[in-house]
Amino acid sequence: MKANPKMKAEAKADAPPAGGKKKMMIIILAAVLVLGAGGGGAAWFLSKGASADHEEEAPKAKKGKKAHKAAGPPVYVPVEPFTVNLQPETEGSEQYLQLAFTLQVGSLEEVEIVKQNMPKVRSRVLLLLSSKHASEINTPEGKQQLSSEIIEQMKLPFEERGDAQDVSEVLFTSFIIQ
Repeated sequence: MKANPKMKAEAKADAPPAGGKKKMMIIILAAVLVLGAGGGGAAWFLSKGASADHEEEAPKAKKGKKAHKAAGPPVYVPVEPFTVNLQPETEGSEQYLQLAFTLQVGSLEEVEIVKQNMPKVRSRVLLLLSSKHASEINTPEGKQQLSSEIIEQMKLPFEERGDAQDVSEVLFTSFIIQ
């Protein structure tokens, strides 16, 4: 039995073309790749733009105020212990202060600056401590006031016309008055 040519033509019209599914998959895959590449390019462009803006701010910060530091774990600089004579409360009385503390600074760069200038740090603190009476620093309020005064001294520039140090806290690790 021979197939009717009219039936063959109708069957071909009803059946989808043989390469239609492949072409559709290729088009979808190409669209996904184009969208992915576009998204990746946009992310790269935006991240480069943000870092370029940050790099432009950095040189400005060196001339004036320091740039805002990213929040992160605190950075500390330990200072070797001090033993100083305190101002006498009464004639003939001698009192000594043995003190050790750690400075909290804003960055690892600040740690290096403080370490490089440790003789100045120790001199400033020694002059401050030797001007105190035991009764001034014996109370919690007195210790807090002393902490504020040490911070004030540490924030002063180490060099003429230099930047101030970013010292945020003094943490006493030993505090003995005899």
